[in-house]
Amino acid sequence: MNKILIVALILLVLLGLVAFLVTNLKKGTSSEPAMTVSKAVYKKISPQEAKEMMDKDPSAIVLDVRTPAEFAEGHISKALNIANETIGSDKPEGLPDLDAKILVYCRSGNRSAQTAKKLVAMGYTQVYDFGGLNTWSYGTVK
Repeated sequence: MNKILIVALILLVLLGLVAFLVTNLKKGTSSEPAMTVSKAVYKKISPQEAKEMMDKDPSAIVLDVRTPAEFAEGHISKALNIANETIGSDKPEGLPDLDAKILVYCRSGNRSAQTAKKLVAMGYTQVYDFGGLNTWSYGTVK
């Protein structure tokens, strides 16, 4: 009976040691600093809100993510054209400042939402999606 008690006591001590080690490993004993994960999101706004932002902040970038052919048919004045399909995981050349206010639109709102998500994933902090040109009532230029 003493042997069974000693074996049980040893197993209990080993189990406690394993539990202690697992708990400490989960807490992270790495000497490397923890990385902060960005939880930035883009904001969906109305065309009216976008127009007000454009009027109040002339430095805001108006980004048309339609194809160059669609852009040539008519676009919002002073818009920059970078097609959604050409935007990958690298920062687009025309958008060097991660903190710039960027107002994104396309034809119907689908590509603008895709682009807004991509830009936020790249680290852009002020991305606003105002949908499609089909709901824009403030005029366009060619």
